[in-house]
Amino acid sequence: MSAHRDAGTLARCTSGTHLKASLAASRAHLLRLWQAYAQALRHRQFLVPNHPHLNLPLWELGHIGWFEEWWLARNPLRLHGAAAPDAPRAASLLARSDALFDSSHVPQAARWQLSLPSEAQTLNYLAQVRARSLRLMEDSAQNDESLYPFRLVLLHEAMHAEAWVYMAQSLGIPVPGFEPATMPAAPQGTWHCEGGRFMLGHAGKGFAFDNELGPHEVTLAPFEIDRRAVTWAQYLPFMQAQGYLDQQLWTPEGWQWCQKNASPHPRYLRQVDGAWQVQRFGQWHALDLQAPAVHLSQFEAQAWCRFANRRLPSEAEWEYAAIQGATQGESFHWGEVWEWTSSPFAPYPGFTAHPYRDYSAPWFDGRPVLRGASFATQPSMHHPRYRNYFPAERNDIFAGFRTCAV
Repeated sequence: MSAHRDAGTLARCTSGTHLKASLAASRAHLLRLWQAYAQALRHRQFLVPNHPHLNLPLWELGHIGWFEEWWLARNPLRLHGAAAPDAPRAASLLARSDALFDSSHVPQAARWQLSLPSEAQTLNYLAQVRARSLRLMEDSAQNDESLYPFRLVLLHEAMHAEAWVYMAQSLGIPVPGFEPATMPAAPQGTWHCEGGRFMLGHAGKGFAFDNELGPHEVTLAPFEIDRRAVTWAQYLPFMQAQGYLDQQLWTPEGWQWCQKNASPHPRYLRQVDGAWQVQRFGQWHALDLQAPAVHLSQFEAQAWCRFANRRLPSEAEWEYAAIQGATQGESFHWGEVWEWTSSPFAPYPGFTAHPYRDYSAPWFDGRPVLRGASFATQPSMHHPRYRNYFPAERNDIFAGFRTCAV
């Protein structure tokens, strides 16, 4: 996992040739994913069910190009990373692009009613936008402020690429190259962390998302944390003990979700002739008991913790362990699944929204923070200070958890 973490750090500081290479690799990855969608959905005009957890693939493809053009070629203040988002913009290469692809003004449910450009038109738009972006980069000063929007575009595209992978899982669309790797050499057991004073959040140079800024000192009591995410071998006893039927193990919100979910086991699992199987992109496979448990809601993670007399780490504990583990040579393995924490997604002290104002501020609503990365996360997104966030009931994303001693 160290190579991925190095790539994530580099993506936030890279410039010139390295940044161009990162953008090229990200686009090649995106287009490979698009081919999987095209093969599965072209005959259906790329339509998928209108569901809150899904997006129209063709809309999302256009949105990625629109976002890049909006923040780069059309942005007259792009050389000033903290430029106001409502500054007048130049005309788009694509007619009506703002009315079609601006996620801040086109509600998710309304996207199914749009008359979108064709696949060929959308792909051509992405290629034209990228060519202009690369020319602009040649003329940009190689400093954090002027490169901010280029790095934002890189990481935004990586986020949508991962969303395409978990959406493909939801739809049963095969995506070659995304089988979760088994990790037989992953560290076992727990790590006793000394705790103490710790600086939470980003400080210094390089790119950071607005919700990572506002570094502040926290004091952590000593704690014991798992060296890796909880595996299926550890999770199955909870299922076998009828944990999904025991209300005492669940929070009130979790029990309500569990009753509505009406399943005695996690999403994408089934039992056939006494053996557990897992569904991956539409195909059933034998469950690898040493793999991290995945597609779990925070409610399931909390219920398992109560069953096992453990608890979820706070995001400060998680970040401390990830950073201290790397600097002290300790085994703290992350990057297989996103990991639920016990912390609500909230602003750090002195929070100021970045130009992409809809990225963080609208979601400070109590939803939990996830940390780490998953097997589908692009290397550029791997960073120990990155704060992911989803509602506690989401079990379509590649999320699991690790625990601490009570």
